[in-house]
Amino acid sequence: MGSLDEGPLNLDLEMGLKNGCCIELPFEHQPETLEIQDAVKLLLQGLHEDVNRDGIKKTPFRVAKALREGTRGYKLKVKEYVQSALFPEAGLDEGVGQAGGVGGLVVVRDLDHYSYCESCLLPFHVRCHIGYVPSEQRVLGLSKFSRVADVFAKRLQEPQRLADDICSALQHWVKPSGVAVVLQCSHIHFPSLDLDSSSHDGFVKVLVSSGSGVFEDERSDLWGEFLSFLKFKGVKTQAEWCPSVRSKLLLEEDPEMVSAVVSILRSLGEDPSRKELVATPSRFLKWMMNFQNVNLEMKLNGFNSVNLNGEIREKKLHCELKMPFWSMCEHHLLPFYGVVHVGYYCAEGSNPIANSLVKSIVHFFGFKLQVQERMTRQIAETLSPLVGGDVIVVAEAGHTCMISRGIEKFGSSTATIAVLGQFCNDSSARAAFLDKIHN
Repeated sequence: MGSLDEGPLNLDLEMGLKNGCCIELPFEHQPETLEIQDAVKLLLQGLHEDVNRDGIKKTPFRVAKALREGTRGYKLKVKEYVQSALFPEAGLDEGVGQAGGVGGLVVVRDLDHYSYCESCLLPFHVRCHIGYVPSEQRVLGLSKFSRVADVFAKRLQEPQRLADDICSALQHWVKPSGVAVVLQCSHIHFPSLDLDSSSHDGFVKVLVSSGSGVFEDERSDLWGEFLSFLKFKGVKTQAEWCPSVRSKLLLEEDPEMVSAVVSILRSLGEDPSRKELVATPSRFLKWMMNFQNVNLEMKLNGFNSVNLNGEIREKKLHCELKMPFWSMCEHHLLPFYGVVHVGYYCAEGSNPIANSLVKSIVHFFGFKLQVQERMTRQIAETLSPLVGGDVIVVAEAGHTCMISRGIEKFGSSTATIAVLGQFCNDSSARAAFLDKIHN
């Protein structure tokens, strides 16, 4: 069957070569895709995973597709977007005023993009704001500002260079009186295996800007007018952008895994010897090795299953809310993170299980290659015998695979629920717990 499938493809290639044509191979057969897949298989094996397991059998291809889509900017040209979208627009006569295609400030704001951090290969969110002053009685179609930003966002980047790239490209191809660019960038923290670490919470945020022409002086009145249109208040910036630079995780590097990441960089069209990328393989592996398939210690602290010896007591709902977790999607090798809420019934007069134990269980099942539905079920099944069988678990998470590939849906989140025992059939019990979450 395989030879029959390949026949037409080989014939097309042969005819194309004879006619002097260049036939592009299907995505899945392109050398860059195959090289990334081979590298990802090696990385999965380095995480002690079975690359033939159903859940991750197609992960190498999905990762290759996501990475190549996410760095397609290397092959895009600003000229192709801009030249056909410059429209004539009259302005006001000199001395009369500023408007239209001569001198009137134009602000395009809240353009959401993502890019891949060149230091650690993780995606980061970019909210882009652009201002420009048209000249020569022409304006640029508004949709093209997002297109131009995307050309440079879809590369391995760092925030300041991204802002400079967008600014200089618009100045060069549109030739306005000036361009101003402000970027709000958010990078997830690196997870910590320490249960009490604050790195589970929040993002590293930076605010960067770039200006050309009449916007070169950021102290000018024009800059002030541009900033007055932006719908955000001050963003606290941090000295070091990528958390991987500050990570204290000590890692004995596997040369084959390092070579695999170098191969990925090369397949994306980058130069792994570029000074900003030299340490990237090591930093990426620091991230990945948090999720290797080994048994993290989960101490049950001698806690036994609940046994009431046939005694019937009134039970009260006990809740452990907003316990943070980190995990990595086994389908795309991208992080998802959020909080877990747990509810269970505790007999009157008995002590609830320790908060540290519940956190330990959440932590244990988070630090793996996972899917959110499975993680939620595993936490519930582990807690069930410890609390007498009646347990409800809700996980709420943001998935970077939702913004960095395919749908590119910014701001979305996912909730998954697992119920056992009384919570299966008692809607009032579920409602009481969910009410505590939402309030």
